Amino acid sequence: MDIHKLTSELQVKNDSKIVMLVMDGVGGLPRTFDGKTELETANTPNLDALAVRGVQGASIPVMLGITPGSGPGHLGLFGYDPLEFLIGRGALEATGIGFELQPGDVAVRCNFCTLDEAGNISDRRAGRIPNDQSVPLVDKLRQVAVPGVETFVEPVKEHRFVVVFRGEGLSGDVADTDPQATGVPPLNPVAHDQASEKTAEVASKFLDQAKQILAGQPKANFLTMRGFAAKPHLPPYHDVYGLKAAAIAVYPMYKGLARLVGMDVVGQAKTLEEQMDLLQEHWDEYDFFFVHFKYTDSTGEDGNFDAKVQRIEQLDAAVPRITALKPDVLIVTGDHSTPAFMKGHSWHPVPTLLVSERCRPDTCQQYNETESTRGGLGQFEAKYLMVLALANAERLTKYGA
Repeated sequence: MDIHKLTSELQVKNDSKIVMLVMDGVGGLPRTFDGKTELETANTPNLDALAVRGVQGASIPVMLGITPGSGPGHLGLFGYDPLEFLIGRGALEATGIGFELQPGDVAVRCNFCTLDEAGNISDRRAGRIPNDQSVPLVDKLRQVAVPGVETFVEPVKEHRFVVVFRGEGLSGDVADTDPQATGVPPLNPVAHDQASEKTAEVASKFLDQAKQILAGQPKANFLTMRGFAAKPHLPPYHDVYGLKAAAIAVYPMYKGLARLVGMDVVGQAKTLEEQMDLLQEHWDEYDFFFVHFKYTDSTGEDGNFDAKVQRIEQLDAAVPRITALKPDVLIVTGDHSTPAFMKGHSWHPVPTLLVSERCRPDTCQQYNETESTRGGLGQFEAKYLMVLALANAERLTKYGA
């Protein structure tokens, strides 16, 4: 039976509160000199105290050996099979900044990048230029005009921005132009099917004009395109889980994913402290809270082991503000692993912790990768995490007679 059909039939209403705290890219790999991961190196007394009370396991975002993007990783956490529901990054970014995609639109997540004199990418993120530098460049790109297509260019955050193409005959099955490497030139937008050939042509024309507009910029002298996508259709959270759900995130992409599954995005937090303020402020209004912390991922992508440790410790220090609200179910997890050693997402299972009065505590004493491999949840697919959350919140009735 379809998991959503089952949860729809078995759902029970009550006053329980569920918090899902997502440390983006939290999983890591051990460094050589002491054999410890970032989580195992960090001083995390609050997360470890939760580990003593809860049950732990290692969640598989998509399937064994498959490295997930942020979209599939979060969809799994939200209980949507990422192999069935595939959302392009462009749609996530556009929805995240509040852009209303229309049927037939194709949205593209773009990064400013730096090209060297040979035309090769020397920095895939243009030094993560700040908003006050990137927004004027986005404004310049609004000069681009492609005949027969309406083009929207909107800033997101730092080096990220969104381009939306609107017109007849567009489809989103186009290859990324980001080679995911430095020292090589950007790729060309190539259509994967006949229906997307016009989109690839439009993207090529956009890139040609953008290259001229950005020429001479010290850092952001070009751009790459990723995640060509139309607006997807997902069964909403309230229908499949019976939950009024809120998202508290800083980065637009994660707000976009939350909106696409029917969550309300509350507030405009810029810091972790402000996120905790929003959680407290809206506590009585919602049943489920998705709280997203980005910086464990970005430091991992930068290959900065020590900075990732510091970010984990920063998050740990905020945990008492969550536990003070006494959620009935608290989940601590990540959408994927981002080991600093690999400087990118990986396929490794993610340490996942569930705490409730109804869970069966295991013998784990700390929250980390090593403990998660011997925890009571074992290795499990992330798409079942929401079912576990509902069960521990007593929001599912008995199946069958």
